[in-house]
Amino acid sequence: MSRITDREVRGGDPELLPYVSRYASRGVLFDHRADVAMMYVARTALYKLPGGGIEAKETPEQAFLREVREETGYDAEILHGLGYIEEHKKANAFLQVSYCYIARAVQEHEAKLTEHEKKLGMSVHWMTLNEAIEAVGYVLAACTDYSTTFMLQRDKAILEAAATWLRAPYSS
Repeated sequence: MSRITDREVRGGDPELLPYVSRYASRGVLFDHRADVAMMYVARTALYKLPGGGIEAKETPEQAFLREVREETGYDAEILHGLGYIEEHKKANAFLQVSYCYIARAVQEHEAKLTEHEKKLGMSVHWMTLNEAIEAVGYVLAACTDYSTTFMLQRDKAILEAAATWLRAPYSS
């Protein structure tokens, strides 16, 4: 789907890292009104997509559904796979590969945030897809943190891919 390197974050030549440091799953969760679940992080005043690391013996799909349930409180059904995004963070010597999905919320439960996520003030905010793209873009334009810039560029690319998928004509 996409590759993000230092060229997109700092400019200059891209450098591709040879080994994956972390595999993750994340994506766009729609509710019955077609609003998108965005995780608001109060401590840093930014929005991000639900998702996280793939645990041992999990498939990328299972990890995405688990992360959605933990962070948003919703069971979900995957509608479409978008592919994956590589984040080559040269300064951190860290390559993350995130598998990306579009899903719909099925049933609501209580979110189960980690203590770290609670300390960050993480909560789910529902907004239109356009509002989500604008919210991430707004924070990205002002962001000066290296790793956060990668995350925001990744999430913006996922949201834009979801918008493209939604606009695609249906064919059988």
